[in-house]
Amino acid sequence: MRPRRTARVLLLVPAAALATGLTLGGCTSASSDHVTRTAPSPSWEKGAGAPEAAAFMKIQIPPGATEVKGAVRIQPQENVYLLSFVTSEQTAEAITEDLHPDYPLAVNGPSSSSLSGEGFEHLDLTPPQELKSVRTTSACPPCVGDSKRRHIQGIEIHIGAVSGDRVRVYLAAY
Repeated sequence: MRPRRTARVLLLVPAAALATGLTLGGCTSASSDHVTRTAPSPSWEKGAGAPEAAAFMKIQIPPGATEVKGAVRIQPQENVYLLSFVTSEQTAEAITEDLHPDYPLAVNGPSSSSLSGEGFEHLDLTPPQELKSVRTTSACPPCVGDSKRRHIQGIEIHIGAVSGDRVRVYLAAY
């Protein structure tokens, strides 16, 4: 009976040695030519501006709009599309309604949180969250069944007074 037991133990030794080697091999440090991959940092898409942002949001830049600016920020999980322009109060409200906002435009105090982050500064604009008396709302196209914009997860809408009946519209979508 003893030889059989020894044979079984001897069969297990190579398997145990292999398992130990694989386990220890996984714990050793990588060779110096191994490159550690990290998530890419946000960057700005070269050549992308207002036309690309408007196309993504499926909106028309209004005729007569001035100071039209846009950009696309490439991020690891989803891109952020920024669009801003100056137009009439009436046109800004019509655009807002077409985006099917979650709630009516309302004046909010300055806020540090925004989907756009420092994006509007990239466009040489004061960020809407730093403006006084800016009216804000948001839209969730999939939540309201907006089939035209079903590819968009969310849109932030900010409208700030410029002069007379002219307002600056800030749109950020992802």
